[in-house]
Amino acid sequence: KLKEHNAHDLEVGAEISWLSLKSLSKHHLDLQTDNGSWGPEETQDNGSEVSTHTLLFSLDYQHVQVPFEITLWIMLASLAKIGFHLYNKMPTAVPESCLLIFVGLIMGGLIYSLNDQSPPVMDSDIFFLYLLPPIVLEAGYFMPSRPFFENIGTILLYAVVGTMWNAFGIGLSLYGLCQVKYFNLQDVSLLHNLWFGSLIAAVDPVAVLSVFEEIHVNEKLHILVFGESLLNDAVTVVLYKLFKSFNEMPSIKLVDILAAIGKFFLVGIGGIFIGFLFGMFAAFTTRFTKTIRVIEPLFVFLYSYLSYLTAEMFHLSGIVA
Repeated sequence: KLKEHNAHDLEVGAEISWLSLKSLSKHHLDLQTDNGSWGPEETQDNGSEVSTHTLLFSLDYQHVQVPFEITLWIMLASLAKIGFHLYNKMPTAVPESCLLIFVGLIMGGLIYSLNDQSPPVMDSDIFFLYLLPPIVLEAGYFMPSRPFFENIGTILLYAVVGTMWNAFGIGLSLYGLCQVKYFNLQDVSLLHNLWFGSLIAAVDPVAVLSVFEEIHVNEKLHILVFGESLLNDAVTVVLYKLFKSFNEMPSIKLVDILAAIGKFFLVGIGGIFIGFLFGMFAAFTTRFTKTIRVIEPLFVFLYSYLSYLTAEMFHLSGIVA
């Protein structure tokens, strides 16, 4: 009887072990089917399962998203510029800047309609650190320096005083309109209106300058408009950052306003000093490149970009630098 009882226990234990093993195998097979993987798997020390299959092709767009999309933006603008000039009548009928804005609207509509899970990386930091420096460098490098410095007083009057007059005029006018009860905008503060005025004050007369070049206007008129458009960007950036910092303060005192006025002049003068410093470095370095001229364009880009980044690092005007 004892032998029969032990044999019965062994049979029951074997059946239970077999059912458990069968259930475990089925569960593991279901997990592999859900994951879409039929190959063997290995377990790392941390307990995570890693497939032993070697992928022949994989896509990691997030790894290169930022430089890839920046390059695409620049390539798109360059191809659009080439396309505009292939048709000689198009730039004369419609300004080039308007056509580029139209191309940007089309691309923005396509991106919005696709509703991608990884949206474009374009933001203010990307624009100010990667796209704006080459634009400013191109404008400053090919600027006729002699007529520019001969009329520097008038240019500064238009760029600094005129831009500030424009920004405060727009801000105060909009604040006056907000006080009208009919518009129901009494909750919009004066600071927000001035903030918007600083954003919209700078006018970039690209289309006007292109027309000036076509009709060959007076050189003095051309350099006044060109110099004002080059320097007013720095003024508006400073005003925008000042009003932005004011908006983040719980209360604005007279000391803050005086400090802002001092910072306004410090930003411009500091940008000039940093630009002068890197210009001296570039002039000294290019003395030794007579036999290796191939690196001179690289020095032009590097010193210019370093002056911009250094000025931005100290919260100075990178555009002026």
